[in-house]
Amino acid sequence: MPRRSVQYTTSPLLASKTPVWRSKFIVAGVAIGFLALAGRAAYVQVLNNAFFQRQGEVRYARTLELPANRGRILDRNGLILASSVIAPSVWAIPEDIERDDPEVRAKLKQVAKLLGMAQKDFDKKLADEDKTFVWIQRQVDEPIAKQIAALNIDGIYLRKEYKRQYPEGEAAAHVVGFTNVEDHGQEGIELAFDKDLAGKPGSRRVIKDRLGRVVEAVGDTIPPVDGKDIQLSIDSKVQFFAYQKLRDAVTTNKAKAGSVVVLDSITGEVLALANYPSYVPDKRQNLTGEMLRNRALTDTFEPGSTMKPITIATALELKRVTPQTLIDTSPGRLTITGSTISDTHNYGTLTVEGVIQKSSNIGATKVSQKLAPREMWESFSSLGFGQKPQLTFPGAVTGRLRPWKSWRPIEQATMSYGYGLSASLFQMAHSYTAFAHDGSLIPATMLKSDVPAVGVKVFSAENAKAVRRMLQMAAGPGGTGPLAQTIGYSVGGKSGTAHKQVGKGYASNKYRSWFTGMAPIEKPRIIVAVMLDEPTAGSYFGGIVAAPVFSEVVQQTLRMMNVAPDLAVKPAVVSKGVEESF
Repeated sequence: MPRRSVQYTTSPLLASKTPVWRSKFIVAGVAIGFLALAGRAAYVQVLNNAFFQRQGEVRYARTLELPANRGRILDRNGLILASSVIAPSVWAIPEDIERDDPEVRAKLKQVAKLLGMAQKDFDKKLADEDKTFVWIQRQVDEPIAKQIAALNIDGIYLRKEYKRQYPEGEAAAHVVGFTNVEDHGQEGIELAFDKDLAGKPGSRRVIKDRLGRVVEAVGDTIPPVDGKDIQLSIDSKVQFFAYQKLRDAVTTNKAKAGSVVVLDSITGEVLALANYPSYVPDKRQNLTGEMLRNRALTDTFEPGSTMKPITIATALELKRVTPQTLIDTSPGRLTITGSTISDTHNYGTLTVEGVIQKSSNIGATKVSQKLAPREMWESFSSLGFGQKPQLTFPGAVTGRLRPWKSWRPIEQATMSYGYGLSASLFQMAHSYTAFAHDGSLIPATMLKSDVPAVGVKVFSAENAKAVRRMLQMAAGPGGTGPLAQTIGYSVGGKSGTAHKQVGKGYASNKYRSWFTGMAPIEKPRIIVAVMLDEPTAGSYFGGIVAAPVFSEVVQQTLRMMNVAPDLAVKPAVVSKGVEESF
């Protein structure tokens, strides 16, 4: 059978021969495309694969933080002042919650009820713009968290966290402070030692599914390092008692506020530091600035008559006077460069001891006139005035002590009895360690220390003892603070009352009243300073409103410390005719 040729097309265009260069161009283009794809593949898979691996991992792998347990804060006897407890936080992935399901809606209402949230607030959180993560409530009680977990709602999850508890409540609030919801210190010891208390969180790498559930752990787990415990010098029993007596005094005298500081005069330890009004550290919903202020450290005031023993001690040290030097205070008034200084009475001629006992402004002024301004300034500075306390604690203020070169004669006079400079209650208590510690100013500490402190010599032991005798006279019959007397223990101290500054002048009816002293007087074991701000119940002299708090705190503290009484009988307490000098 003869072969027949097949004609596939009759188109002249298709029948024409294709140029060779066109075929080569197409082949070259395809080859270049393959080379580009191969190059891109090599770049992605070999040269820069780390970036793309990370992008892939973030879609299924997560690094979970393992929170560290914050360290405890303990008192000197090991009692807990602050500790952490497990408090899970509730969070959600709103887009995963089937809110159209009646059963799920019923469970969500149970969650809102368990958390104590209004339903509209709960629904608002779930309607948040972020559909992949939202906090519902941080740090809920563990029993409530377990009930929420038992509901087994897709999209509602729990995260393990910790929250702080403060067993001593408002009594130790200004010492311990508090943390925020992220467990970072915000006030007090919690802030001062935040780095030590916080520890270091750990981590573990896991693979999660679309619903956020852990499918597999990958890599090594880094365990958390728990925070260190901090043991304070505070005695929680002394702290509570001091706070209680301060609160009662503020209430009784209708004062605006008050503070008390208790120092160990041998070790320099702070045994108590309390303020009223106060707050509960773990319940701060209605916290105000007035409640938060650590007044013993942050508030400064003109110390008034509590500076007189320091002026006298300076003159004794420089041998300008002796305890028996006679000072004429008649007629009870003294004019210096047009300004008049006065006493509450005309005390006539007093010994230097009598100047402290009667709290004579004129007597203190005439003693200061025997001193050069520089000598007074150096003595005040050596006791810490005008300087920030070297205390590991936030908020301690400097106070004010102007350079001696700018002092006018009237200013030197008023500074001798506590006007024209300012200090905190803590600074006043600390300055008295020079009298209690045989002339050495010892460093103060908030941490427990069983070692006697080594101080800086400011006065001789003889002069420090002489001033202690004067303070004993001031706190005894005929002095300005007999209500400071205690049963079984000898005491010495100095009261003070000062008009409060308002603008550039002084308010005629607003006072700060305080008492600073020590006990037992021969070998002082503690120093106690008490301040009441604006007492308005009738009495406002420091020897009347602050001295009784001093008495109660001293007696109770010495008993708790097992200090043997040095008095065989109860001393007479004078309640009438108490004199006071501004």
